[in-house]
Amino acid sequence: MGEHYFAEQPGTASRTRTIDLVLPDLHLRLATDRGVFSPDRVDLGTRILLETVPAPPDTGDLLDLGCGYGPIALTMATRAPQARIWGVDVNRRAIELAERNAQTADLDNVRFGLADDIDPDLRFAAIWSNPPIRIGKAALHDLLLTWLPRLTPTGQAHLVVQKHLGSDSLQRWLADQGFPTRRLASRSAYRILQVSARTQEGQTR
Repeated sequence: MGEHYFAEQPGTASRTRTIDLVLPDLHLRLATDRGVFSPDRVDLGTRILLETVPAPPDTGDLLDLGCGYGPIALTMATRAPQARIWGVDVNRRAIELAERNAQTADLDNVRFGLADDIDPDLRFAAIWSNPPIRIGKAALHDLLLTWLPRLTPTGQAHLVVQKHLGSDSLQRWLADQGFPTRRLASRSAYRILQVSARTQEGQTR
């Protein structure tokens, strides 16, 4: 992938292009750029997530964790027009692209920003994510322990993770942290993990 896409300010020279995300219920034209995750096509894991995950809640606050240039958040915004969608990333170039893509798609129920831009009191009825596994296990665990506790009591997260990058061990770790987790689907070596809000027992661990 060249320079790591999780740099806040990518040093790679900009070279924008346009790609398409076509799903049975929507067609989004997305601007991408070098220095962001999967700039040449919508990542297969992201596509599998979007083709597999149940419909998002109709209302409430929904989160795309690690939004990149926005395919997951914009799909959520299209499928749940009465909800408020939040996309968070560390990569400022990706955030700018996501904002542009929301404008192109005429979606006004979605906002993008860095983690510090998101109101810490917000609680999310759903979290969808193709999490940045390659940041390393410790950093990934810190990321998930920052955001998963912000699920509403009935909220659920859906994560897509490749099997050979540790999906099964991540499922066990999430359960050990008090988040009931099950494998919702498996396809092309990807797992879709469904994570429920932390149990009261888990909060005391």
